[in-house]
Parts: sequence; C-alpha cells; structure tokens
Amino acid sequence: MLQVAVVGSGPSGVYAAQTLVQRDGAPEVRVDVLDRLPCPYGLVRYGVAPDHEKIKSLQNNLRTVLEHERVRFVGGVEVGPGALPPDRLLDLYHAVVYCVGAAADRRLGVPGEDLPGSHSATEFVSWYSAHPDVLTDGFQQDGFVRGVESAVVIGVGNVAVDVARILARGAAELLPTDMPDAALGVLADSRVREVHMVGRRGPSQARFTTKELRELGSLPDTEIVVDPAELALDPAYADPSGLPAAARRNVEVMRGWALNPTPGRARRIRLRFFLRPVALRAGADGRVASVRCERTLPDGKGGVTGTGRFEDVDAQLVLRSVGYRGVPLDGLPFDPALGTVPHAAGRVLRDGVPSPGEYVAGWIKRGPTGVIGTNRPCAKETVLSLLADAPELARRTVPDDPLAALRAAGLRPVEWAGWLAIERAEAELGRSLGRGVVKIPDWAGLRAAAAREASG
Repeated sequence: MLQVAVVGSGPSGVYAAQTLVQRDGAPEVRVDVLDRLPCPYGLVRYGVAPDHEKIKSLQNNLRTVLEHERVRFVGGVEVGPGALPPDRLLDLYHAVVYCVGAAADRRLGVPGEDLPGSHSATEFVSWYSAHPDVLTDGFQQDGFVRGVESAVVIGVGNVAVDVARILARGAAELLPTDMPDAALGVLADSRVREVHMVGRRGPSQARFTTKELRELGSLPDTEIVVDPAELALDPAYADPSGLPAAARRNVEVMRGWALNPTPGRARRIRLRFFLRPVALRAGADGRVASVRCERTLPDGKGGVTGTGRFEDVDAQLVLRSVGYRGVPLDGLPFDPALGTVPHAAGRVLRDGVPSPGEYVAGWIKRGPTGVIGTNRPCAKETVLSLLADAPELARRTVPDDPLAALRAAGLRPVEWAGWLAIERAEAELGRSLGRGVVKIPDWAGLRAAAAREASG
C-alpha cells in the first residue's frame, strides 16, 4: 500500500487526500493528513468569516474525507526547522504533498504602516476566527476599536469585504456565531460608524465576488456610499458589456448604490476607487489618524498612474488587505519572486529536476489565487502526477506505520479523537456562555481539550 503524507488540512490538502483514496483504477493508498494545528480545515475554520455559515458548512464535506477508512488526521505536527524536517518526513512516506498555503500578508511599503492602530487584515481575521497564533488580547492591548469612529480597509477583494462587514455588524448579529467571546466583547463595544474601502484601481477591476459585494447592501442600518464621479473614471463603467460576467455584475451593483442612496442610517461603508495609499499619518497621540492617498487615473494598459493630487482619509484604524504571499519552508526549494515552490504539474523541482516523492498543491503551488473550489482541480493535477509516479515511488522502503515512527521520535500528534474532544469542548464553552459553539482561541485551551480524550 502506498503511504502518502499530505501536509496541510485545508481544502487543497483534503481534496488531495480525497483524490488519492477515491481515484478509480489507482493503487491502494493510505493518507496521513498532517497539520501544525490540532484542528483541521485550514482557512475554512480560520479564514472564513464567522457570519458566513453556508461557506463554513463546507467543513462537513471535508470531514467526510478525513473520516475515510484510509485517511488519518494527524494534528499538532509541525514540518520545518526545529520540528520535522522535510527530508525526515520523506523517509517515513513514499510521497509527501505540501499544501501549506500562503501564510504571510503583503505589506504596503509606505511610511507609517507600523503605527499603532494599523494592522493587516490577516491578523484581524485570525483574531476574530480564534487562530491560536494570534494573542486573544492583542487587539485589546492595542486599543483596537477604542475611540475609533472611522476605519479604512485598504483593498477591494473578498477579505476586505469581510472585515468591513464585521466592523459594521452589531453585537446582536455576531452573537449567534462561533466568534471567541473576547473578540465578541471588543466588537460589541465598537463605536465605528464609517468604514472606507479603498482601491487604487477602478470598480471593474475590483476582486470581490458579486455575492460578497451584495451582502454589504443587506447589513442592518448601514448605508453603502459610492461616489458616481469615481465610478465614472473607469472606462468600463459607462459600457460594462465587454467585461467578464462577474465584473459586469459588480459594476451594476455599485451603479445601483450610486443612483439610489439611502442616507440617515447609523453606519456607512464607503467604496472608494482610484486612490493609492502613500502614507499613514499619526495624530497627537502617536496613533494612526489618517491615510494620505494619491488620486490615480487609468493608464490605458490595465493599470493606473498617479496624478500628483492627494486626499487625506480620516481613520483611527487601518486594516490592509492587499494579498498574501507564500513563505519558504526550510528544506524545500522556493521562488521568492512568485512566493511559490517551483514545480511541474505539482512535482517539486530542485534545480529544474523533479524531486522524487515531493509534490505541492494549493496556494504554495500556484500562488494566492482563486476561491475555495479552485483547489479541487489544482489538487487533482498534482495527485495525477503522483499516481503516475506510483510504481517507482512504491519501490522505496518506508515504515508500515509512519505515525508510530513519529511518536517514537518524541512527537505527540493529535488524532481525530483529539479533534472530536476539541469540538465537544467548544460546544460546552458555548453552552456555558449562553451561545452556540464558541471557538477556543489559545494553544493551551486547545491542547487541554484534546488531552481530555487521551486521559479519558
């Protein structure tokens, strides 16, 4: 039986495991899905906004794969320096598929970016999603929403829409979610009344999906403000018929908001276009107070050019959402320009030559593009390469049970039963707070919950 390790339990990793064990005509494969965290599902658990219950329900589909008789979840195992190096992992399995995502956020590279009150959207999302790497009280210590009336979200993609929506929601709307209690308490005290979403290009080039965009218009007591003059700067705005379908729908949604304002509501989300942030400016207290932006115009080549005219947007909170980048994994080759591992149809390339038994899928393979479903064909391509190589891979001698070898090396993996214990603990926590399921936000709490299964 072919023994395969998949590193990463997000959608790309689980789709890779699914294809490996369900592919018709393929040799029998046993898959261990390894994750640094004791919890599965990757960005579905720690990246999808808590008020997006329908998307979060994808966990049920991923769960079915992880409960397959030839698939094991192995949490709490870190691959990399000071942990389990890739070459040692390859000693234990016939093949390893790395699905480690793109963990770093892109920076703006402008003065003032590190002022108090300026954060990455990635950090904010991880905080309200209870990722254990983010200190639960980190935003409280920074003041976060204390004294904040106006916030700027830099970026016009789905993550930017998510964080703008969470900032604009009231406590009653967030209470039914699995948001950790500390985060819920902070946001319940929010006095944010205006959120600016700022993009350096035009509405036809925004990266959000229409469904996400329309959700903004359904927020209670929230006005969506779009400046018709800014929309008109986009050459495709007057006649969007030549745009891809998604962009055309986005333009029509924004056209509707521009033509039919709904003033007098308690909160406003302003969609701003053709503004390029060039500096974050501090107030008298040393915290961020405004974002200086340069007005841009289309350059006729799909980009923009600066005009030398500037505008200051008041903001006591700034969240940048300008994309993600892959980070190097010690022991694997890495292309710093692309932020990906060099590959050919998923086969890892070392000095241009396929490395036997090493594969990649997901964002670390193709870069941070696409939606959750994009990971399925991406993983399939990689697995087909692996299965084509299977006769040669199977010649290598590996342990009958790699998990036993991991334990012998001193690692303490969290298996599926440990994850189920975490689920039960989060349900109990929610009941104690008079809520539904509430996530445990810290490493100690997760480890203690998983250990209950072992001690029981």
